[in-house]
Amino acid sequence: QVQLVESGGGLVQTGGSLRLSCAASGSIFSINAMGWYRQTPGKQRELVAAITPGGTTNYADSVKGRFTISRDNAKKTAYLQMNGLKPEDTAVYYCNADIITSISSRRAYWGQGTQVTVSS
Repeated sequence: QVQLVESGGGLVQTGGSLRLSCAASGSIFSINAMGWYRQTPGKQRELVAAITPGGTTNYADSVKGRFTISRDNAKKTAYLQMNGLKPEDTAVYYCNADIITSISSRRAYWGQGTQVTVSS
């Protein structure tokens, strides 16, 4: 059983910062790309940032220069440092990971989501 557990969401004022964490656990052989997505009511889930095991990153244009994704492969954990937060960043943030399990099965897993609210 593989789980992704997110933490670090909350309420912050415009211009503030938050750091999200996503820890993977269970029967994991290896983790490929890890990423953060966000979703607001009535809209599709969108990619915020992604990172490969080697550290190559990809960001949505709307967060470039403000958000930083990182990972600790030994801890099977990804992070999203969010600075300069804006009200439009308000959303539920989901962690995603492409995981190969010990039985050589590969699929994408999702966390339960963590709410980020930015007040104006």
